Amino acid sequence: MGQDSILDMRLTGTGVSPGVAKGRVYLLDRGKVEVQEYHIAASQVEDEIRRFHRALTESKRQLEEVQARVKNAIGQEHLYILEPYFMIIEDRMLIEGVEESIRKERINAEYAVKKVLQSFSIIFDRAEDEYLRERRSDILHAGDRILRNLMGHQPETLTDIAKKAIIVAHDLAPSDTVQMTKGNILAFVTDIGGPTSHTAIMARSLGIPAVIGLKEITGLAHTGDTLIVDGTTGTVSINPSAETQREYFLKRRRFRFWERGLLKYRNLDAQTRDGYRIRLSANVELLEEIPTLKEFGGQGIGLYRTEFLYLNRHDLPSEDEHLQMYRRVVEGVRPLPAIIRTVDLGGDKFVSKLTLAEEMNPAMGLRAIRFCLKVPEIFKVQLRALLRASAYGQVKIMFPMISGIEEIREAKQVVTEVKEDLDRAGITYDRDIQIGIMVEIPSAALMADLLAREVDFFSIGTNDLIQYFMAIDRVNEQVAYLYEPLHPAVIRIIVSVIEGAHRAGIPVAMCGEMAGDPLYTLVLLGLGLDELSMAPHSIPVIKKVIRESSFAEGKEILGEILKLATAKEIEEYVRTKMALRFPAGFPKSFTSDPARGWC
Repeated sequence: MGQDSILDMRLTGTGVSPGVAKGRVYLLDRGKVEVQEYHIAASQVEDEIRRFHRALTESKRQLEEVQARVKNAIGQEHLYILEPYFMIIEDRMLIEGVEESIRKERINAEYAVKKVLQSFSIIFDRAEDEYLRERRSDILHAGDRILRNLMGHQPETLTDIAKKAIIVAHDLAPSDTVQMTKGNILAFVTDIGGPTSHTAIMARSLGIPAVIGLKEITGLAHTGDTLIVDGTTGTVSINPSAETQREYFLKRRRFRFWERGLLKYRNLDAQTRDGYRIRLSANVELLEEIPTLKEFGGQGIGLYRTEFLYLNRHDLPSEDEHLQMYRRVVEGVRPLPAIIRTVDLGGDKFVSKLTLAEEMNPAMGLRAIRFCLKVPEIFKVQLRALLRASAYGQVKIMFPMISGIEEIREAKQVVTEVKEDLDRAGITYDRDIQIGIMVEIPSAALMADLLAREVDFFSIGTNDLIQYFMAIDRVNEQVAYLYEPLHPAVIRIIVSVIEGAHRAGIPVAMCGEMAGDPLYTLVLLGLGLDELSMAPHSIPVIKKVIRESSFAEGKEILGEILKLATAKEIEEYVRTKMALRFPAGFPKSFTSDPARGWC
């Protein structure tokens, strides 16, 4: 610890991987790549383009080295996290865009790369979906590697760390996190990042405590400082006092005790004391989450997103690309089911040859099933791959953003046409494959009884349903306070959806954020849901609440909250009820008081 080091300072960010760690800081100080623009002579253009291609080749070579190290250290199951990097570095739109800038504007390669990357990132900045916004970081990380190679900077890697340490960085790339192990890397913290970034997902998969979004940690912590990281609450302490260290020692001991206690539930059914059984599955965005799903006792994949296959590229994914990915997903969870959602993107989100008019409000524009039905040739490629993947395990197809009967019938007709094509080609698939829909639009929720006659299952997407139903933008800080899962109108519309589905004899799942928060578990039990799908690491705590409760308790709580008139009244009632029912609390739930919830 140096003379200028800060003593006993606490910072709060976003905890994305639970656990508590204490250790010495290793500051990964790569600094921002500063790119200057300068003009070149016409005679230098081709040399500059060749220099750009050498940087691409070197970037690819470095990533291949990382791949080899990771494969030798932890096997190949995490290698695909690097695939977006290779796709970006080899992307024709990137390469041709940089070449065109160099030729037309006669500028240096570094500045041409910067300009093209900025145009790419703007597209993802406009996305309302948090997962899609996080994909912007993949582009910037890949671009940073290209720029450093253009400028002759040798990349610093985590394999250089010889002693146990806590990594402090402005941001970490997937190529960094795949080199982490639970050996020398005790935890990591960053200035920026989001909970759905590859970095955050990888940390959860590896069980490494992590806090992101600390804004200024790289300017406050120095190599050699002592850091305590609480990935459960998102708090970090720099050079903690003896009293703070004792506090966190007790917290770490309690967390480990709590974590070990939860693991005893992983092979048990999610069944209440009075015999009500509910299925617990996982929302999966990357393949590396599948081992965690199994470790924590998940009963399959309740939502697998497919959008990333279309991103960061100039062309559209081929049927074989789709099939290879879906087959890995299906075989990874076999014999458990995998519900795979068809692409939920609009034309404005594709970095590809598609050119559609820019929309004022893309969240309510030509996206998801609307887009797929508008361009059935693209839709059919994905459906063919999904049907073919059903030969390797239990696949269910789910359509997003269905608003009425016409859309689901039209989508099912496209599936029938694809099946007929496969039959003519003699290709095997599951002829009884189930088809379901996301209930996330008010019109679908209000006519759930009619839609239920057309499909095999529902999955309620509460994130979008609440946003659309309450007419709010979740990412707009001015109105985000109105995003209230326990609003009386939200509870009533969910009741209506479940009743309509059950009258038609089909099951109902919930795959929004509500499903993975133990605060809401007894309410969801009372609603009579058949399945909850959540982040894999949330499964054990939800299973604990279910197994220690009864369906009758859930029905009682639901009955009481349906008598209340405001979201505040309902939340206060539910928090009080859950705090009394589970006085020890749970990390990041029931109470904002860290002392009560030891979180």
